[in-house]
Amino acid sequence: MRSRTERTVFTAIAVVLVAAAAAAWWTRDAWLPHAGPWSEQAWKKITRPGPDTLPPGKRPAQAQPARSGASEPAAPEPRKCVKDGRTTYTDQPCPRGSQELPVDGAVTSLPR
Repeated sequence: MRSRTERTVFTAIAVVLVAAAAAAWWTRDAWLPHAGPWSEQAWKKITRPGPDTLPPGKRPAQAQPARSGASEPAAPEPRKCVKDGRTTYTDQPCPRGSQELPVDGAVTSLPR
């Protein structure tokens, strides 16, 4: 049998959890658009293995290393150049006075 203090603490924890679940349920319209894509992406990462876990013959073309004598040359890596608070992405060396930072994620270019 638990002491009166332990029962009180466990009851308080249960009440707080139920109140938090109820608050999350009623405010879901505010946070679900932001958390939905993140949770889907996290679920996919957890449940689906990456291409590096597949046997070499079954890997997709993107995941395989470039072979010597490939028909297309490898695309140059993008560079992120920051100067005076402005960020520029290029495949050339960064201009003088700018700081080169690692590119996190993908870079998409759009026509003007």
